[in-house]
Amino acid sequence: MQRYYFTLDIPASEYLRYYSGAAARVLVKAHDGRTLSLPAVNLRRFVTNAGIRGAFCLTVDDAQRFVSLERQDRATPGVRA
Repeated sequence: MQRYYFTLDIPASEYLRYYSGAAARVLVKAHDGRTLSLPAVNLRRFVTNAGIRGAFCLTVDDAQRFVSLERQDRATPGVRA
């Protein structure tokens, strides 16, 4: 398993494209510099009236398949925002 940490700040008006299906994937830059492509559907549970904001941890298996996506409540040790 591998974990990727990243921060998102997507305003509600921009996320509507993803929510409506006009855009299927969200590109994010992980704190280690890697670019990740996430299915937008995996972010739906984090949408608020303001959009999606916060620090997240994506876990993938050894074949780089999605395992989980969790919001981080506080800074992760050794990871800079």
